[in-house]
Amino acid sequence: MSVHIILASGSAIRTQMLNQAAVKHEVQIARVDEEMIKASLIAEGAPPRDIADALAEMKAAKISEKNPGALVIGCDQVLEHAGTLMSKPKSADDALLQLKTMRGDRHTLLSAAVIYESGKPVWRQVGVVRLRMRDASDAYLQDYVERNWDSIQHAVGAYKLEEEGVRLFSRIEGDYFNVLGMPLLEILNYLTLRGEIAQ
Repeated sequence: MSVHIILASGSAIRTQMLNQAAVKHEVQIARVDEEMIKASLIAEGAPPRDIADALAEMKAAKISEKNPGALVIGCDQVLEHAGTLMSKPKSADDALLQLKTMRGDRHTLLSAAVIYESGKPVWRQVGVVRLRMRDASDAYLQDYVERNWDSIQHAVGAYKLEEEGVRLFSRIEGDYFNVLGMPLLEILNYLTLRGEIAQ
């Protein structure tokens, strides 16, 4: 009998990815102060990869404490542009500023997943995607934010590739699922090797 799988994330797209892959799971949102943790790690000089991994691990660890028999998947995603980590936009104006800052340039998305079992990490992965944003006009970016604010306000970088945000890009190097916020193929490989999902 396969173990209980819990996704320690409130992200609708992450649970949708697992549902579409027919992975039975439940969602329990891990309450962690992401901004405080991120700021502390940045102050210590931690690279973006380690920050994404640490945030994913803290979420998995928190939910695993309450569910010792389950496999808990913690996820986090960070965006690095020109040596700076970007966060989810705080306002529509902030979203527009982020997009103007990144246009015509390349940035990196790092999507981390850590799986915990009985309070201990048993697997981890950080997927890396490099994206080049086209040199969009001020008018298009303004209209884009106005049309999509309800959706993009929860997205790091102020875009969703699975929606109109795809029009912002000229090139993407890496796994699409990592852009969406989770290294899905690697998670599925791990669950298959463990025998938690059918071979």
